[in-house]
Amino acid sequence: MAIRLPRIVQAKQLLKRANSFRSDNAAAADVPKGYCAVYVGESDEKKRYVIPIAYLNQPSFQELLIQAEEEFGYDHPMGGLTIPCSEEMFIDLTSHLRVKAS
Repeated sequence: MAIRLPRIVQAKQLLKRANSFRSDNAAAADVPKGYCAVYVGESDEKKRYVIPIAYLNQPSFQELLIQAEEEFGYDHPMGGLTIPCSEEMFIDLTSHLRVKAS
């Protein structure tokens, strides 16, 4: 678990940095406390999702973070955390995490 903690810290730092560089914080204002915005998709058109930060601790979500790190490093073109997977896969994963948390 300690090995994965730096990835979570780096992802949170990236999100804070991305929000501080925005000229308008309108998009950041619609993200409730305890949540973060991620961009998902394999094409040029990425869709924005707001997810609970608790998902970042889940092993299955950690795999997506590893893929994001390998593809983008921590310099994401969207200015936020970009997840390189299909929307269908992301929705399936988050649906399972939501059910598991209930």
